[in-house]
Amino acid sequence: MSKPKKKPQPGDSTIAKNKKARHEYQIIDKYEAGLELMGWEVKSLRAGKAQLVDSYVIFKNNEAWLVGAHFTPLNTASTHVVADPTRSRKLLMHRREIDKLARQAEMEGYTAVCFALYWKKNKVKADICLVKGKKLHDKRATMKERDWNRQKQRVLKAYNQ
Repeated sequence: MSKPKKKPQPGDSTIAKNKKARHEYQIIDKYEAGLELMGWEVKSLRAGKAQLVDSYVIFKNNEAWLVGAHFTPLNTASTHVVADPTRSRKLLMHRREIDKLARQAEMEGYTAVCFALYWKKNKVKADICLVKGKKLHDKRATMKERDWNRQKQRVLKAYNQ
C-alpha cells in the first residue's frame, strides 16, 4: 500500500516539483517564468492537482512553451469548459531570457526543463532550468556522495551526544 500524498500546507508556496529531473539532469542555469493559464487550471493548481514528471520547454516563434505538464481538471471547476489537461502552456519571460535560453538549449546535450511550480504572491511561477543529462557514473557518484553525507551526519550526531 502506498503512502498517502501530502496536501500542500497553507504556508507552503510549492505546488509541484519534478523530483525525477533532479536525479536525471545536472542544472546549468536557472530562470523564473510566469505561466499563461485558464481559470480552471488556476483552481486545479490551488487544489494541488499538478504533475511535472515528463514536462519540458520548447521554443516556437520566439516564444517559450511548457509541454507535458499535467493539470488534472476539477469536476466542479470545469463543468462548462472542455478541459485539456496536457495542453501546451505559454511561458512568460523577457525576450532576452527567451533568446538566451533557446540558444543554450540548442547545443547538443542540453535542454530546458521545468523543475517546480510555486506561488509568488497571487501568481503562478515556474522554475525553468537549463540542464545537461547525467551519465550513469555521475548518478552513482551523486548517490555515493549523498550516502557519505548522511553517514557523516550520523557519526557527528553520535559524537556530540
